[in-house]
Amino acid sequence: MALWHNRSMLDRVRSMPNGVRLFVAYSLAVLGLIGLSLPGIVGLAVQAPVTGPGLVAMLLLAYTVFTLTLVLQRKRAAYWLAIGLSSLTLPLVAFFVLAEAPPYALISAALALALFVGLRTTAARGYFDQE
Repeated sequence: MALWHNRSMLDRVRSMPNGVRLFVAYSLAVLGLIGLSLPGIVGLAVQAPVTGPGLVAMLLLAYTVFTLTLVLQRKRAAYWLAIGLSSLTLPLVAFFVLAEAPPYALISAALALALFVGLRTTAARGYFDQE
């Protein structure tokens, strides 16, 4: 049995590099936003069983949960999935630029930069060491 199975979740979070911790917080925020959008999606499902927003939300939910699970298990495959989920910040930056909301665009750009730089560090890459 691997050593990390005997450690508590708090110890596991403490051992994470800062970039990975930021990604976990970001993915939990994405899950929260999906949860907040679910009542509207369920309302659309009353009219039609399959809708575009419903499909996108369910795909994003599945991708986020799967990626977060692999990140917490330190799987190598989680690295590229985490980079992919982090790329969702780029359309957010573009949206705020087009909506002429510079403060939000700057915050989104800073988040995107922090996620990409944080995940590309040697410590973050080394964190994903499980097969």
